[in-house]
Amino acid sequence: EHIIRVAFQNKGLKQDAFHNMSGKAALTAVDQKVLSKTKRLNASKHTTRTYQQRLDELKREYERIKPEGGSGAVSSSAWERKKEEDVMNLHALENRLEKTQFKSKEAENITSYYQKLKTQLQDESLTFQGQLDSLEAEILKYREELHSLQVMRDDAQLSEEAAKAAFQQQDELLSRERKERERAITSYRKIVEEHKAETGKTERSVKRTPLQPDELSSEAQHSTTRIPAEEEKAFSALEEAFERIKETTGATDVQEIVKRFTSQKEMHQHLEKLKKENEEALLQLKEQRELLIQRFEEEEYSGDAKLSCEQQKLEEAELQLQAHQQRCDSARERLDWLTTTLSTVTAGVEHLAEKLQHITLSTGRVTAQQPDSEEAVLELLAQCELQLQLLQKEFEGKDLTAIMKEMGEDEFYIRIEENLPEYNTRVRLPEAQPLELSDDAAKRSDEDEPGVLSREVLKRQSQLIVDSNLKKKTWKRKKSKFWPKEEI
Repeated sequence: EHIIRVAFQNKGLKQDAFHNMSGKAALTAVDQKVLSKTKRLNASKHTTRTYQQRLDELKREYERIKPEGGSGAVSSSAWERKKEEDVMNLHALENRLEKTQFKSKEAENITSYYQKLKTQLQDESLTFQGQLDSLEAEILKYREELHSLQVMRDDAQLSEEAAKAAFQQQDELLSRERKERERAITSYRKIVEEHKAETGKTERSVKRTPLQPDELSSEAQHSTTRIPAEEEKAFSALEEAFERIKETTGATDVQEIVKRFTSQKEMHQHLEKLKKENEEALLQLKEQRELLIQRFEEEEYSGDAKLSCEQQKLEEAELQLQAHQQRCDSARERLDWLTTTLSTVTAGVEHLAEKLQHITLSTGRVTAQQPDSEEAVLELLAQCELQLQLLQKEFEGKDLTAIMKEMGEDEFYIRIEENLPEYNTRVRLPEAQPLELSDDAAKRSDEDEPGVLSREVLKRQSQLIVDSNLKKKTWKRKKSKFWPKEEI
């Protein structure tokens, strides 16, 4: 389609006529048109040449008749009308000749364009193999890179899944440890509060215990009247609390109980410190998790982008490879067609040379090229052109109709001799030198021998004999085809 569009760029109707054809069909159609137009050109040239010869004859006759001007006015007017008709016919033939020349030039331009296209395709076909190899190497490289990227993506997905699983396990472990620490802290707080309440009671009771027993007895004797009933209740409560602390802690001394409470306080502070450290570690792990998730998302996005870019490059390279393969196939088809046409042209030139080998040139042309080379074909074509020019010069001024008639008669006799059966042999008589007779003697001999057949009569009789033999043969074939042979 591109070739048709370029060849018929300024001719819309012709381009529409070749629109639905392939390149090869369009070329064959164009070649047929070119051949028909060249035939018409040759025919128009022949007719113009005959008209020119006729015009020259009429001019000579006019020059011969011109001195005889004393003829009547009727003959002069008829002559002028005939002359005008000849001039009009000559102008029409010249117009037709110009049209055919224009069309032949157009056909020559198309053939030159096709020759340029052929050379260009041949030059490109030399470099197609290297381009295809380079494109295949690039495609293999891109495929290897794509495979490596896919492996990297799979590894990244596996590492992401493993990191997610490890993070989930660590998160569950931290939540479990946090819950356990919270339970321990609440239990410790309850114990500390209980111990604080008990120590408060013991301290208040201890402040009153350091007195001696005799002093107590004396003081009790003096102050029995002064101690109210409420203080006695308080003392009794403190004593009960102190006894309970002793029972719970297992200590017998106040100092030991104080040491126990101080150690519990230190343990509480240590637990608070551990709680803060664990919370800080949990915050760090959360930050690390967010960083890992962000890095994973970035890697996934960059990997997908790179993978899509490589896939796009691979698709573009495959499209280029397909386009080059299509161009290579079309160039190969074009080259095959051109080789076939070249072989047919060479065969035609050789056939023409065989037909014209009886014509000898004045200057012998020596061909030093190989017989199968293109230069030898061109040399043979030039030789045929010179032989045709010599033949044209030889037939100038002769009656072509008479020559064609003689050639037809010779071909007729040759055909008759070829169709004769093998048993019908001709005996050649010794050739005798013909005696040169005068015209009067020839006329008398013709008049004296009226029974001798003429040449035209012999032709007709021989043609009738050949036709009758052919009809008999065809009838025998048909009869043998329809009727089976009799069994003996």
